[in-house]
Amino acid sequence: MRVSINVTSFAWAEDAEIPGYLRPVAEAADGSGVDTLWVADHLLQADPTAEPDSAMLEAHSTLGFLAASTRRVRLGTMVSAVTYRPAALLIKAVTTLDVLSGGRAWLGIGAGYLEREARELGLPLPPTRERFDYLEDTLRLAHQMWAGDASPFEGRRMRLERPFARPRPTTQPHPPILIGGGGERRTLRLVAEYGDACNLFDIPDEGRTIRHKLGVLRRHCEDVGRPFEAIEKTLSTRLGEGESAEAFAGRCDRLAELGIDHVVLHAAGDWTPDAVAALTPYVGAVG
Repeated sequence: MRVSINVTSFAWAEDAEIPGYLRPVAEAADGSGVDTLWVADHLLQADPTAEPDSAMLEAHSTLGFLAASTRRVRLGTMVSAVTYRPAALLIKAVTTLDVLSGGRAWLGIGAGYLEREARELGLPLPPTRERFDYLEDTLRLAHQMWAGDASPFEGRRMRLERPFARPRPTTQPHPPILIGGGGERRTLRLVAEYGDACNLFDIPDEGRTIRHKLGVLRRHCEDVGRPFEAIEKTLSTRLGEGESAEAFAGRCDRLAELGIDHVVLHAAGDWTPDAVAALTPYVGAVG
């Protein structure tokens, strides 16, 4: 079982002091055995446990800072809304991160959902069906560009004359792609067709939702002729108040029985270096 953390809030102190707090968090993640350091990709604060107007960093610039502060931990967004950046720019950003970090990048991507953010900041967030068309186009384009194929691309919503991409990513055949969301008709179908990982939410219903969603994903994999085992099944969750490493390991055992093999931990508030370092026995207990 892999254990990751998702940094969704940057409100440790005054704005100018953020680097001095974020770097030790990254260094603690690097030393604790945490698999991936994820960051939320929003321009406005979206974490319901944080103040709505608290500090928020642009995700891909932040990942570059984190890459320079670490040596081992993998890095990615949880997740990038597909229409906020042109597809070729998003793919180039992830490729750049992968090259400069020595092969530690993820492409974390989803259809997007936050209407308030898009409205207040003038970001493109078209109707749902159109967003999923852009998502499929971007996934197809990422595979094409990372394969070194610069031939013209024509998708449902996008046309590129010559999607040339160099340097090639360090990770081969390409950085892993995590597609966020549990939509059964399109999202999980896109995971089966183009993704390397899905991300589900930890709903307290004794595993019924997880079993159901993974069953849907399995059927999509069968339909497209892809091994279900090829998909990494991640789950976003939180440590329970006072939850011990042993209790967490037991919970992970139960999640593994449901088919989950990677948990992404959220903090109630801000991750601190001490809180991340304290995960070492938790990571060891499930490793």
